[in-house]
Amino acid sequence: MKQFLLSFAFLLSFYCKAQDTFSIVALDTITGEVGSAGASCVDLFETPFTEDGFLGELFPGQGAINCQAYYLSENQLNARKKMLAGESAEAVVNWLIQNDLESKSYFRQYGAVSFSQNKISATAFTGDSTDAYTGHIIGRNYSIQGNILIGEKVLLAMEKAFLETDGDLSCKLMAALQGANIVGADRRCAPNKSSSLFAFVKVAQKADIFGTPSLKLSFRSHSGDQIEQIDSFQSIFDKVNLSCP
Repeated sequence: MKQFLLSFAFLLSFYCKAQDTFSIVALDTITGEVGSAGASCVDLFETPFTEDGFLGELFPGQGAINCQAYYLSENQLNARKKMLAGESAEAVVNWLIQNDLESKSYFRQYGAVSFSQNKISATAFTGDSTDAYTGHIIGRNYSIQGNILIGEKVLLAMEKAFLETDGDLSCKLMAALQGANIVGADRRCAPNKSSSLFAFVKVAQKADIFGTPSLKLSFRSHSGDQIEQIDSFQSIFDKVNLSCP
């Protein structure tokens, strides 16, 4: 049993090294909604994960955080504890940097937003050893981050789409993913002629219970399918959300 657990932990670590490749966390300053969206060129059919959006966690009425790049579930658990305790996005991310469970914060990437003590907070961190192109963009109520990208243009296009799209938070998050709808946005997916292999969007309203957001949608495709899965995901999204312009 011990050997099995060690092997499972190794596989989990291997599969999660670069997720999510591009993602966004954001909050709606008027409605109090919090949301997360992301995508990556990892074939989740070949992993033990059952939920495509496991790297983004929403805390209704409080905030959201994405933990990615050499993902470590223990770091995410600590982030959850800090966010549930009401700490600000900056405080949570700074704590994670200083208290990485493997002392390897230089491999991690975080994006977080929060409502804390009547203050809106957005922050991000990109470790020096995350895989290029890597970087992040922080706005008043959002953070966009990515690694293993074709270039900065992916993040800039996501930000532009998010800011220029009308509609509710889910519409803006879906638009941000469409901003990254570029072949090879995640460099590993260039041979697949797609931006990525899976994507997710989820949004929690203030009255939601932690772990059960009002909206949770995702789509995954196989490596080698050579379909643009963000477009496929858009079709699913459009059937559920009829309010987007």
